[in-house]
Amino acid sequence: MRQVNLTPDIPAGAIAQSLYLCAMPAPKDRRLPHIYLIILIDVIVGAAIGPVMPEFVRGLPQPQLWLSVGTGLFLGVQLFSAPVLGRLSDGYGRRPIFILSAVGTLLANGLLLPVRAGLFFANRVSDGLTNGMYSTVRSALTDISPPEKLFKNLGIEGAIISLGFVLGPMASGVLLTLLQVAPGQEAAYVVRLAVVLAALNVVLSVLLRETHTRRNGVRGAELRTELALALNPLTLWARLREKETTTPGIRRIVLTQVALTLSTGYYFYFVPFISQGPMHLDARGISYFFMFFGALSIVLNYVFYTYLADRINQRKAIVWLAALGVPVLAAYGLVGTSVVALYALVVIDCFTLSLIQGLLEGLLAQRTTDADRGEIFGLNQAFQGLASFTTTLVFGALSVLDLRLPWAWFALCLAAVAVLAAWRVPGQPAKNGVAEAH
Repeated sequence: MRQVNLTPDIPAGAIAQSLYLCAMPAPKDRRLPHIYLIILIDVIVGAAIGPVMPEFVRGLPQPQLWLSVGTGLFLGVQLFSAPVLGRLSDGYGRRPIFILSAVGTLLANGLLLPVRAGLFFANRVSDGLTNGMYSTVRSALTDISPPEKLFKNLGIEGAIISLGFVLGPMASGVLLTLLQVAPGQEAAYVVRLAVVLAALNVVLSVLLRETHTRRNGVRGAELRTELALALNPLTLWARLREKETTTPGIRRIVLTQVALTLSTGYYFYFVPFISQGPMHLDARGISYFFMFFGALSIVLNYVFYTYLADRINQRKAIVWLAALGVPVLAAYGLVGTSVVALYALVVIDCFTLSLIQGLLEGLLAQRTTDADRGEIFGLNQAFQGLASFTTTLVFGALSVLDLRLPWAWFALCLAAVAVLAAWRVPGQPAKNGVAEAH
């Protein structure tokens, strides 16, 4: 029998070297911690100014309503900025969008240096325009994540965001305490800190190595079309339906995220509720509250997404976590002046509904490709922006009637999350995801 040499031109040394390299563990991608650091600082910047935001609307009638309007502006402009930034990141890469967003955040925070209500609203619009970068963040993480680590890496992103919500108020609290800042000057000092950190993020974004290699640019006509489509919610829905035909399940995940976003508007409502409500917490008290909330959330998110998220039935987990979270949101409205009750509810919150977001993002990421990842995440963030804007209008209006009423709205929306996640079309296989229930 004739013996066939399968590697006639490859030296034995090269074969041995190749086998050795294959046996070696893959080196860690340094872009992953770099992206995490950018996310962390970006969230710290936004969270740091949270406790002093009431200073910007003090003196206006119904200050809790104006805080809600500011939040609505910040989130609402993402309706069109997120799809545009996502499309640009597909065409030109993720790094330019990181840089653009970092510069936008720096300029937006510069607007807050004079503590004026008008500039506060200008900041909310300006900062919201570039906050649409989080569709690009999730695209970049998906670009460099092996399939088996996708849930873990996106879950760690959630933990990093929670860490930012801890460190931001903590930085504000430490600054105000160590410098013994007089009442009335607190906002100016915190904004200066935010500007310095935003400038640091510009440098980090410039140094980031690109994660997206299949870039083909975006023509001006395409960008104008993208913007026109993004401004019309009906066309956003049509585009989502189109994506559903090629990637079944995306629409159900996005709708579930919309319901979740409507319910998680309570994150933004916490500041007006605990500052203008019966508790009357000051900037330091608000800082300590968010430090506790964020620290506990970090630990639980990290453990959950590192050891459990990819081993469970994600769809059923979302159903149960949402169902258990409904009474928690309703109970927030009944705490009255009890800070102990508030902290106790936050503990239960961290064990339930706070874990849902990463599961939905992981399910969505699994259904994207290199060609349309930024576009899909952009569409998703646009719908979340619309939901955030809607829920802000609702809780702002309800808070004028009674500061407890918005919690009933948040609980109702979270119940919708459980229903959407539980609903599965008969005859379809039950798999580990919400998407099979489209």
